[in-house]
Amino acid sequence: MSQRILITGGTGLVGTRLTELLMQRGYAVAHLSRQARAGAVPAFSWDVEKGKLDERAMENTDAIIHLAGAGVADARWTPARKKEILDSRVESTRLLGTYLPKHKNITAVVSASAIGYYGFNVSEGWLAETAHPGTDFLATVTRAWEAELDQLAQPHLRIVKLRIGIVLSAKGGALAEIAKPVQWGVGAALGTGSQYMSWIHMDDLCGMFIHALENKNMHGAYNAVGPQPATNREVTKAIAAALGKPLWLPPVPGFVLRLMVGEMAAMVLGGSRVSPDKILQTGFTFQFPELRGAVQNLLRP
Repeated sequence: MSQRILITGGTGLVGTRLTELLMQRGYAVAHLSRQARAGAVPAFSWDVEKGKLDERAMENTDAIIHLAGAGVADARWTPARKKEILDSRVESTRLLGTYLPKHKNITAVVSASAIGYYGFNVSEGWLAETAHPGTDFLATVTRAWEAELDQLAQPHLRIVKLRIGIVLSAKGGALAEIAKPVQWGVGAALGTGSQYMSWIHMDDLCGMFIHALENKNMHGAYNAVGPQPATNREVTKAIAAALGKPLWLPPVPGFVLRLMVGEMAAMVLGGSRVSPDKILQTGFTFQFPELRGAVQNLLRP
């Protein structure tokens, strides 16, 4: 029988593609969702705020992939939005922990985390998983998220945390947002343009989740980024080249971005070079290790 994988956040950008790739490999996939549904990918209901979960979701399930969490760039960071970003990660993880001890059939939880763990104003060189965490808002959220994940640990249960970088996808996310003004002929680097973006192609990220499921020696935190971080200017140029568009405008000043989106601007004005060496040592191989090839794969018809 094929292994059954339960995904939280399965209808999001990453979850949708990961579901496709898992099913192509012969896995049976189900989702945890606000609304139950039948179909090729059945969904079982859960309500994080009420602390309720349809326990049938965990029956005959071999592993959980935990992607649930409010989008960090979907709305301005008001105090209420900050609380939602934090609670959606910590409380959903805590809810899983309420039910996991009763279901020894589940032997792995592979969870999203984020390179925001390290902060966004890191000036030193390459960052490995042993680097000190940051102190800004997203670093605080990520530390709390990972601490809750660590509470899930049991002798029979592997916990793997993938600290995800900037995901490049043709279906949405950072690549689509940067590409829009480039497509209109008004693209430009942001801030100084020299800040590093530790990016990863969507299919490589999904490949890492599958690799973590299948490699039973993996435990703990791994950086989920490509091997060649690029500056914001380099990423913008690669997108323009793939679209056949010129770049002629000067960089957008940082103060303009701060006026537009507030504290959230730190995500694009800061940056860091994050190393994937740890996951490479487990035998993972990138399909898209180089920026230009990754962007062309996603943006060219």
